[in-house]
Amino acid sequence: MSSHTHKQKEAAVDSDQPVDPPSPKAGDGPAVELDAAALAEQVQKLLAERKELTDTLVRRQADFENYRKRIEKERHHDRHRAAEAIIEHLLPVLDAFDRALADSSDPAYGEYRKGFELIRRQLWETLAKQGLVRIEPMGQQFNPHFHHAIARVETTEHADGIVIGELQPGYMFHDKVLRPAMVRVACAPETESAHHSRRND
Repeated sequence: MSSHTHKQKEAAVDSDQPVDPPSPKAGDGPAVELDAAALAEQVQKLLAERKELTDTLVRRQADFENYRKRIEKERHHDRHRAAEAIIEHLLPVLDAFDRALADSSDPAYGEYRKGFELIRRQLWETLAKQGLVRIEPMGQQFNPHFHHAIARVETTEHADGIVIGELQPGYMFHDKVLRPAMVRVACAPETESAHHSRRND
């Protein structure tokens, strides 16, 4: 290279002429901002999908729990209905034992009575464990939900509407009346009732 040419290059470097900046590389500037916005949008989309899946899972779990409870309740009711049907058929057996255990003037009956009492007690304990409860009507105000009135007895010894006699026991099974008690109910004598009515008038 000649000295003349070398001097020309140095003069070009030392001169005040502007030097062109380097060309921009691919991926700089607006392209980078576009990639960041797309990534943020994708993140938001994934978060929304995750929330939707979580909500769906919670709903499915709630639906399953409700289904499980409903099935358990139906099974419980089915067991009660089956037990109720069996117990209802056994009530006449209890009645038969009660009649057999009624007082008898036959002295020989005493030995049989002990056996009847034992069998009857075992039967009752078994039924009671299943939920059978005897209705106790004596001295209670007559209630058509629990009592079936067979007779009304005029009396001044008891208030009107009080149960004073039981002809056949009634039973409840898990808070449901299986059979109402057949009872006698006190009522005021006709003359006293009429006098009371006139006095109120």
